[in-house]
Amino acid sequence: MTDLLQGALARANRIVALILGFALLLTVAFIMTDVVLRKFGWGSLGGSDEISGYVMAAVASWGLACALVQRAHVRIDVIRSKLARPGQAAMDIFAMIVTNGVVLLIAWHCWPVLQKTLERGSRANTPLETPLWIPQGIWFSGWLWFALTATALSLIGIAHLAAGRHAALEASVGVGSEIET
Repeated sequence: MTDLLQGALARANRIVALILGFALLLTVAFIMTDVVLRKFGWGSLGGSDEISGYVMAAVASWGLACALVQRAHVRIDVIRSKLARPGQAAMDIFAMIVTNGVVLLIAWHCWPVLQKTLERGSRANTPLETPLWIPQGIWFSGWLWFALTATALSLIGIAHLAAGRHAALEASVGVGSEIET
């Protein structure tokens, strides 16, 4: 069951990463087009700075879950590397639970930002007058996805630890790349 859940998370986050990459490529093309148009005095598409900011916020919040599944987040493992396998497993679970707690706290505190925007019908103070619930909703949903992913990986890690599957635990929530000592 844990392997199915982890595989589904990996596939879902791979799709998210592809969508984010495509969004970044479109943003770069939009900015480049805007720069070229302005350079030759043909006007501007307008809003490239605003839209690129929204895309970056979305990429950041959604991309964190992708990095977590790939075990690409930075972890300082000076102590962990000196421990035996059970100690390393405990450190991995501890790191995952702390990450999960922090992400849940951030997601919890992001909701009031979106909620106030929805209540007030806030719009960006820019020429585009973007309804702010759109970029904030995408940003908030990225934090929710990160929280869901972190919670699932924490539970997968705990299940592996409880079953004594240390290799599976290392593969799911361990340090992504270790330096041989």
